[in-house]
Amino acid sequence: MTACEDYSGRMCITSVTPTICTLMGIPPPGGSTSEVFPDVIKSARAARIEKVDRCLVYAPDAIGSRLCRDYETRFREMSKHAPVRVPLRTVYPPKTPVCFASMFTGMMPKWHGIMKYDKRVITCDTIFDAFARASKACAIVAVKDSSVDRIFRDRDIDYFSETYDRQVTARTLELIEEDEHDLVVAYHQQYDDLLHETGPRSGEALEALENHIGSFVEMAQAVKSYWTHHSWMMAFAPDHGAHTDPATGTGTHGDDIAEDMEIDHFYGVARRIY
Repeated sequence: MTACEDYSGRMCITSVTPTICTLMGIPPPGGSTSEVFPDVIKSARAARIEKVDRCLVYAPDAIGSRLCRDYETRFREMSKHAPVRVPLRTVYPPKTPVCFASMFTGMMPKWHGIMKYDKRVITCDTIFDAFARASKACAIVAVKDSSVDRIFRDRDIDYFSETYDRQVTARTLELIEEDEHDLVVAYHQQYDDLLHETGPRSGEALEALENHIGSFVEMAQAVKSYWTHHSWMMAFAPDHGAHTDPATGTGTHGDDIAEDMEIDHFYGVARRIY
């Protein structure tokens, strides 16, 4: 079965980039799919928003649809800020650099070139290049040496390499308050780290999930406080899911199975207040 084949009725993670570009009013990167998330576009149009000025993408690692389904109550507070839920299928193999490369280029792995766990810098066109051509400022805030910190280097981006998730959150809140970037991408990895150590449903991993949700809520509240003179969009946008390895009892990902491949994204769009 081909990755992102629509056997489950889910759109592909490659549509993140063209959806953001459409709402920002800029051409997507060359090679990007043209498919956008219709419910996200409809939400903006229903709010009489033709174009947004600011975008926050919160990118937690390894949070799949099964977590969203099985721990629905944990996502309720978050979904108040990003109420448009989009069921997606990620790309194969569901490894972090492969998936985020597809998310931020709009391309399948065979086109952006990362086909396995590989943190090399991609050279194809990305959402960040598209923003630069439109004279829009981008920031990536990520844990130092993570995939998101490394694979989009050598571009007109403000890079903030932080010690761990807590420092990523603090820096992201600063950037939102300073209001100098059109696109802010923030990456967290605690849940992924702990699922590999203790299993995807361990108490430690679920505590990390709570931390990710809480971090997004904190960022969303900052957006609503400091971006009031902009129309904006925000996204809770994980890369892939995970499953329990029966041989070890701990967590892993990389298989073409629903636990790894199916994810849910959450989007919010709002008009400027003044």
